[in-house]
Amino acid sequence: MANVLEVQGLSKKYPKKDVFAADGVSFSVGEGEIFALIGPNGAGKTTTIRMISTLIQPTSGDALVAGHSVVKEAAKVRESITYLPDEAGAYKTMTGRKYLYFMAGLFASDKETVEMYVRRAEAICGLGDRLDDKIGGYSRGMIRKLLLSRAVMTAPKLAIMDEATSGLDVINALEIRKMIKNLAKEHNMSFLLSSHNMLEIEYLSDRVGIMTKGKLMVTGGIDELKERYSAANLEEVFERVVLENEVR
Repeated sequence: MANVLEVQGLSKKYPKKDVFAADGVSFSVGEGEIFALIGPNGAGKTTTIRMISTLIQPTSGDALVAGHSVVKEAAKVRESITYLPDEAGAYKTMTGRKYLYFMAGLFASDKETVEMYVRRAEAICGLGDRLDDKIGGYSRGMIRKLLLSRAVMTAPKLAIMDEATSGLDVINALEIRKMIKNLAKEHNMSFLLSSHNMLEIEYLSDRVGIMTKGKLMVTGGIDELKERYSAANLEEVFERVVLENEVR
């Protein structure tokens, strides 16, 4: 399985704080793999994700997305990724369908490609006739489905998502998780996720990386890590990794 993402010693130091928010982070994500980057608040997850997304420049190191460097080929990287942050929103005065057409037009100039993107998004979000309603009347779950479908309409090599189901009820969260699973399995799309919901991460992820104090402490499959740390679930693994490294 080829790697869609290769993170190579990625570091970010903020001069005013004189501390590394991310320090020598290295990991990879294969084709069709769902990889979760988890850790306590301030661990460096968001900084790492923003560097991979080309939103901030690394102090040192690099990351390759579909073979392109985030340092030297940021524009090429942006063609291969999508990034859906927790706080993303949509234009409430637009209908869902008009929003999809508007966003598709930002990624393609020819009508045929725009139509293809919109048809794909319509199928993924599953909102049906509600796409003709204004987004201002949508529930949070409906908005999140719309945003997810918008994010993956271009079939990116790597979809980066921060707190994909934050604030959703159980039913809507389950539907979003199933959508992500299906996109990885059926469309061979790779995902880099970040979430504080360990149940969600355990259900979704093929592998996880646990960060604390700016460093990536451990990576592995869920079952592998549970066995390594004699843990019943990912929450216990998370707790043991973080506590072990806090006392060092």
